Amino acid sequence: MIGIARLSESLGAAEQDALAAATKEWTARGNVRRLWARDKTLWTGADEDRWLGWLDIAARERADVAALEPLARQAKNCTDVVLIGMGGSSLGPDVIAHSFGRRDGWPRFHMLDSTDPGQIETIRHHIDIRHTLFVVSSKSGTTLEPNILKDYFFDAAGRAGGQFAAVTDPGSAMEKETRERGFAHVFFGDPAIGGRYSVLSKFGLVPAAAIGLDVAGLLDATDAMVRACAREDDNPGLRLGLTLGVLARQFGRDKVTMLASPRLATLGSWLEQLFAESTGKQGKGLIPVDGETIGAAADYGKDRVFLYAALSSDDDEEQSEALDLLALAGHPVVRIELDDMIQLGQIFFLAEMATAVAGAVIGIDPFDQPDVEASKVKTRALTDAYEKTGALPKDEPFFAADGIAVFADADNRQALGQGKSLTDILRAHLSRAGAGDYIAMLAYIERNEAHSQLLDGLRPVLRHATKCATCLGFGPRFQHSTGQAYKGGPNSGVFVQITHDPAHDLPVPDKKYSFGVVELAQAQGDLAVLNERKRRALRVHLSNDGAGLAALVRAMTDALNK
Repeated sequence: MIGIARLSESLGAAEQDALAAATKEWTARGNVRRLWARDKTLWTGADEDRWLGWLDIAARERADVAALEPLARQAKNCTDVVLIGMGGSSLGPDVIAHSFGRRDGWPRFHMLDSTDPGQIETIRHHIDIRHTLFVVSSKSGTTLEPNILKDYFFDAAGRAGGQFAAVTDPGSAMEKETRERGFAHVFFGDPAIGGRYSVLSKFGLVPAAAIGLDVAGLLDATDAMVRACAREDDNPGLRLGLTLGVLARQFGRDKVTMLASPRLATLGSWLEQLFAESTGKQGKGLIPVDGETIGAAADYGKDRVFLYAALSSDDDEEQSEALDLLALAGHPVVRIELDDMIQLGQIFFLAEMATAVAGAVIGIDPFDQPDVEASKVKTRALTDAYEKTGALPKDEPFFAADGIAVFADADNRQALGQGKSLTDILRAHLSRAGAGDYIAMLAYIERNEAHSQLLDGLRPVLRHATKCATCLGFGPRFQHSTGQAYKGGPNSGVFVQITHDPAHDLPVPDKKYSFGVVELAQAQGDLAVLNERKRRALRVHLSNDGAGLAALVRAMTDALNK
């Protein structure tokens, strides 16, 4: 029999007292019962009751698991599965694929959630396109990225609809199109579940079935956590949610720093979206920090809480010992431990319940994402304009040298002073970060190992010099994830946006614009919303994203060392 994932906390005395008081209050008010009764007044009283389909989705999907068998049979005869989606449609399946690994006799898994031409070419290079099953996931069917990526690979595959499956909500624009194009399979999500809560619905289970996962076993194991999170006492979802909410609201510890044992390494990218998009609004919220290597206690401010997920047989001893030292130094540490990977669904549900609870504590609606929509509107206006004029609006850099140009709006430009070099400008910008702030690099370039190593290697240097949390997001992926908190959450971010000229661009079928144009439009739209929200932001444009990125990292390092 599969047990339940274990949750434990290391908290200071004041934090323990605050958590105990919050637990007592929730129990007295019957808030767990209210949550399961879908009482929207637990949050803001808006329309939260319309978005709670995730509460019982595991049981409903367990009863429908046979519907996945035809897709699984087709996938088993393929060499590759490519999932095309954004945010909640892609991040959960990526965690599942990475955590379980490739199963014997089943296809390789690839996840595509980027409009970067280099990223698209890399996927195309690594698959046998004639023997690939493409799974296109989009709740609304109107999201720009999956639509143009779908069209690109539909053409590349010779318009063979039999190689395509779709996951979408009933009645969406995508449903109609997939029927017309002869897709082999169409699966439906639940309109009462938002994207970031959808991993235990068809949006997560269809890709899981396509790579040979025991979906029934995953859902059966998940049921133990669902039942535990419905209890009034000893409720792990309530405990985790109150811990995160109370630490953020009462102690200013709103930087949820996520760490994991190796096989769960991609879990943080899913948690990033869940925490940031759900809670980051109205100037409040949790700022998730994923992928930052662990450091000494002195490198951290008093705004951190550490969340560590580990498979017991895969535990990273060095990382675990470093967390013990952080706890001894007074930093809150929360641990989630699995005994078997089949319990992964339990972490998904635990985190969803915790996020709903934390949202109530913080005082926001954890089921909307207003600032993500703002960026989409800006991007759509830019791409529509390109269709008419053949050009994007021309920005003028205030600095340019050696293939690197720097852009900022008037307010940010004034705050940067009269720097004569890239290093001077970056020094002025990074010096704007203070206690309780975070520094986020937003890279609209290919998310590959070389680029990740360069930027990840810079993060400990930034943290040591500023004592600020550091975040790294690749665009447009992060727009559908942490982008909500960056624009709608607390104004505590200092942003360095990175754009580039792609070495090789790719056409978008039946459009004047290319993927490179879309990527730049997304960056410009994203920066425009950051500027509207009065964020501390600048854009660094690279004419060569290899040598240029290395030069940018050197300049940022020099800026911190002088």
